[in-house]
Amino acid sequence: MTSRYDGVRRVLGSIGVLVAGAVVVLLLYPGGLGTTVPVRVTSGESASVFRVLNEAVADAPSWVESLVDLAGDGLLLVLGLLLVWTALRYRDARTLAGVLLTGVGTVVAYGMSEALKLVVDEDRPCRVVSGAEVIAHCPAIGDWSFPSNHATLAAGLAVGIALMRPRLAVVALPLAAAVALARIAAGVHYPHDVVAGAALGATLVAAMLLIANPLLTRAVDFLVRRRRIDEMKQSAMAEGVNDRTVTAV
Repeated sequence: MTSRYDGVRRVLGSIGVLVAGAVVVLLLYPGGLGTTVPVRVTSGESASVFRVLNEAVADAPSWVESLVDLAGDGLLLVLGLLLVWTALRYRDARTLAGVLLTGVGTVVAYGMSEALKLVVDEDRPCRVVSGAEVIAHCPAIGDWSFPSNHATLAAGLAVGIALMRPRLAVVALPLAAAVALARIAAGVHYPHDVVAGAALGATLVAAMLLIANPLLTRAVDFLVRRRRIDEMKQSAMAEGVNDRTVTAV
């Protein structure tokens, strides 16, 4: 009964998380569905925040611009390596299952982000905002802005790491935030792009961990135990010990 109740609670919790993420994305949706003309965001709070961050970097020393240009991809790579390190460092079944689910969930979120881009068709701020300083390369027309793929990936990885190992949240979550800010400062995304992307990546990974991690943990634990038994048998056979002795052990 307790196990069944726990399963229902996990399913309902994961649905609630997904709904919350969908609501955030819908609230930030800039329009464009069903139209043939790209969405051009030139006013409003998001555009204003974009100008402030972009101008702040444009007025900074040249090394700051170089740092911002590298931060988007570089910190995303750091998050990926942190996820791999987590698996290698702890190696228990729960962590290994969580790492796998985080990786799969992040990839799925990325695919959903790409699909949304094709639906929304929001033009990049580096092309439509007057006076925008383009620090990174401005993507070609057709590579749309909403939501941010970088923020989706960064939030998915960071939230997965934080849920598996809460102590690492103080490292992972600021790294994800830095990726999002770097994409705005570089001139290639609006704030609402990165918030929507972060909501998409974070909620999808969190929902997958909530609903599937216990089951996958048991599966991984079973496989690890089987591997250890096989290794013990092979070692015993190499030492001339028969299978009956190994089974008794």
